[in-house]
Amino acid sequence: MTASPTRWRGTNGVSACDGLVQETSPTVAAGELEQSLEQHRTELTAYCYRMLGSPFEAEDAVQETFIRAWKGFERFEGRAALRSWLYRIATNVCIDMLSGRERRARPMDLGTAGEPIEANLHMLPEVTWIQPMPDPVDAAVERDTIRLAFVAALQHLPPRQRAVLILCEVLRWQATEVAELLDTSVASVNSALQRARATLEKSDVSAADRAPLDEASQELLARYVVAFQDYDIEALTSLIQEDAKQSMPPFDLWLRGRDDIFTWWFGPGIGCKGSRVIPTVSANGSPAFGQYKPSPDGGYEPWALQVLELSGGRIAEFTFFLETDTLFPLFGLPARLEA
Repeated sequence: MTASPTRWRGTNGVSACDGLVQETSPTVAAGELEQSLEQHRTELTAYCYRMLGSPFEAEDAVQETFIRAWKGFERFEGRAALRSWLYRIATNVCIDMLSGRERRARPMDLGTAGEPIEANLHMLPEVTWIQPMPDPVDAAVERDTIRLAFVAALQHLPPRQRAVLILCEVLRWQATEVAELLDTSVASVNSALQRARATLEKSDVSAADRAPLDEASQELLARYVVAFQDYDIEALTSLIQEDAKQSMPPFDLWLRGRDDIFTWWFGPGIGCKGSRVIPTVSANGSPAFGQYKPSPDGGYEPWALQVLELSGGRIAEFTFFLETDTLFPLFGLPARLEA
């Protein structure tokens, strides 16, 4: 086999999350093998994202998975489903990547809410933070299980417990299948799953499905865009919960309460006044917008990827991801807006 697997990066694969398994002969042609691997790219990327908390690391993990599969395919005898074999490789890749590394988190995971003053802004390295991921294209992928709070909660688990919980609770694998994948016993899988569930219960999040945005929620978001662009505090007050939260990775400061959020917006964050906000694809199952601040040179320059959480007919949480140089291309947002 002479074809290079590196040319697969960035290809849009078709998800195989419908539960179908595919048997593949070790004598398969290179082009056929490439196609077979690509069928699993989307679901493997979502799996690796849950394991690693970064869409860019997830892409690297899937790429490494395909490279290892390509190199080792002659030893794959086709006795197991190709899908299961790829998950085994991907799990090992993710565990290797997680070895000796601090977990990714959200600002709320690292300390208490701070006072809304500029002196409380402290920038931490990019690798500290959970990063947002565009929703999978395939509706069969459970989008709710990649939401920010759930992915952040997963990072509290040791890597093998994390893999067990994702495989059993999210992907609905049987304990026998997970035991075979991890080269362990069913009893060990069940024990790891029980400990993982107990840890997640303390974080008060679950993988339960949420209903898609209804017409009222869509109308709420449309009103928010107008109110934010107008910096209309009266309109914003009617849209935001009194106990709402705000965070701004890569800064560790996070705010609790609408009053503190407004103190920030109309104080240190006043430079956001006059911004333009445009919708983009959902992030982690939540509505997302590209925010562009007025530029001294005219037009508008990228400032943040806004990811909103809705609850009870209002906005309950804002996450302003400021790493626009990497996130805006990922979400298909333009580099700047003209006047």
